[in-house]
Amino acid sequence: MRYLTLLMLFCGIIANAQITENETDTLSTVLDEIKVEVAVKKKIETDMKMAVSVDEFLASSDQISFIKRGAYAWEPLLNNMSTERSTLTIDGMHVFGACTDKMDPITSYVESNNLSSIDIKSGQQGSMHGSTVAGSIDLKRKSTPFGLDKKWNAAYQSGFEFNNKQFFNMGNASYSGTKFVADASISYRKAENYSDGNNREVKHSQYKKFNTSLGMAYKTSKLSSVRVDAIFDVAKDVGFPALPMDLWLSRALITSAAYKQLFENGLVRVWDTKVYFNAVEHYMDDTTRPENLVHMDMPGWSTTYGVVSKANLQKNNLLSEIQLNAYTNESIAEMRMYPQDRSKRTMFAYSWPEVTTAYAGLSINNYLDISEKSRLNFGGSLGYNYNHSKYVEFNWIFHPGAPQEKSRILPSLHSGYQLTINKFDFSIGGGYGHRAPSVSEGYGYYIYNSFDRYDYIGNPDLKNEISYEVNASADFKTEKMSIQAKVNYFYIDNYIIGKILSLGSPMNYQSVGVKGYTSLDYATLFNFSLNASYQITDHLHWKGLATYARGMDYNQNNLPFIRPFSYQTSLHYHYKDFHFQTSVNGDFAQINYSPEYGEDETSVYTIWNISADYSFYIKNVKTTFQVGAENLLNEYYSTYADWGNIPRMGRNIFTSLKINF
Repeated sequence: MRYLTLLMLFCGIIANAQITENETDTLSTVLDEIKVEVAVKKKIETDMKMAVSVDEFLASSDQISFIKRGAYAWEPLLNNMSTERSTLTIDGMHVFGACTDKMDPITSYVESNNLSSIDIKSGQQGSMHGSTVAGSIDLKRKSTPFGLDKKWNAAYQSGFEFNNKQFFNMGNASYSGTKFVADASISYRKAENYSDGNNREVKHSQYKKFNTSLGMAYKTSKLSSVRVDAIFDVAKDVGFPALPMDLWLSRALITSAAYKQLFENGLVRVWDTKVYFNAVEHYMDDTTRPENLVHMDMPGWSTTYGVVSKANLQKNNLLSEIQLNAYTNESIAEMRMYPQDRSKRTMFAYSWPEVTTAYAGLSINNYLDISEKSRLNFGGSLGYNYNHSKYVEFNWIFHPGAPQEKSRILPSLHSGYQLTINKFDFSIGGGYGHRAPSVSEGYGYYIYNSFDRYDYIGNPDLKNEISYEVNASADFKTEKMSIQAKVNYFYIDNYIIGKILSLGSPMNYQSVGVKGYTSLDYATLFNFSLNASYQITDHLHWKGLATYARGMDYNQNNLPFIRPFSYQTSLHYHYKDFHFQTSVNGDFAQINYSPEYGEDETSVYTIWNISADYSFYIKNVKTTFQVGAENLLNEYYSTYADWGNIPRMGRNIFTSLKINF
């Protein structure tokens, strides 16, 4: 009832939308002048598949890999760093998961059919959205522009995947008028347990997911508009084969109301302000695991209020963006243990002892065109982070006298230089930034990590992580060929990681010990990627990708979850309305693993994928049908980031039908 009431309240507020560029010549000029180059993935589908989850789409990026604990809700790793070191937002809004085991990353609360693009920024370039080390991922929702005439658009997509018997339906509709626009989406996915490359069923890998969204905008004047948006997401009966428990219900409501103002003249060109609210509920238990000796429930709740306000400015050849971010979040997670008789509770604790986090930060990013061939990018941010633990006595067990409140200052700086010489583009940059410990790192109490089988304890006195970063890239492009090489290096002081504690005994019966979050002197990470493409003929196109990463602590020990050398190569053929794609991808053996954190050597693997699609028209309605197969040779494998060496899906034949109205 609480969610329904809040949804009705926000729908009663009138909305923000972008103003169409072709409405007036004046307005078009305004928008053209404030364009800033960003790294945005604009098409929410992969080269091989029309209908993908947000996770599958992000996995196609050379900067992102995933930790998998099952078939649902993968944890994105940006620059081979965990989500604590990244900033994940939806339209600039901070949303925090409610699961201590990170089974609900923010990417799990949206669907590909209500997104228009995904903005990925590396390192301190991502500090516009808050303090970060790895960078930022901003999931941008669809927002239909105002038009000169009334216009409706709609799309429907349905498909089936044979391995896990996944069935999905997705629908979109949008309306555009001179004064009012609306966007709506709905999706439903249902999957059973999948089978691995040995044709064995991977139990507890099923899931059900429902997602719907609504956005409405009203033009208040020629150069201004208001907008309201809401997303409602529900996941049920989600299995996690790598964990000792599953998810019976996850529910999220994400809402916002915004105002946008454009200016025809003057220093300020665009001002955009948004207030938002979101609430997440997450209920995990082991009801479906009767073999467990001790039964456990782990419910969690996360509630966030926030505001994000930004302004785009231009003075001659200088473009600037100033952004204010402020939010307050309350995170609560409980741990309840029961004997075989579930009517009797033997233990209760707060794994997140009702922690309030308040953040306020001001960021600026500038682009200075030095000449037609060179550009300077520079900026920074200053943030204030405050934590309050209501039940601090849980923290006192391991850290006597730890403060109930903690305040931190989080500065950030970055700069970069871009140069174009004929067919070559070069860039070089650097960054410096602070990150506050996460709620789990600072205040977690017996958070069980099934990967290394340790219970983890937070430490409120942890220092800020301090990152020093350098990056460089080189591009070569002709009409038929392109090659891009990118490299970055991070030196991170006070690197936060778990170390075995000499005191305390495990709470979870499957745990082998207790670790406490602590700060290493430093750690280093190196990432390299090489992208290439070649237009072989007018109808045949080749793409290739190779990545390499290395992470070590101050004693030259391997850091966990660092991807080994990986590669992908693909061919794309198109003729009129027919498309055919085939790809081969894989990882080399993971030899630089970390046994201290539960890792072992993972073997080399190679996966072959294939798909074909055909588009046709029925009374001016475009219809596209696709059929394909992933892991065509039914390879049995698991990767370095598969929790507990859970095997990946074997051969999977998929079909999809999309109709655009």
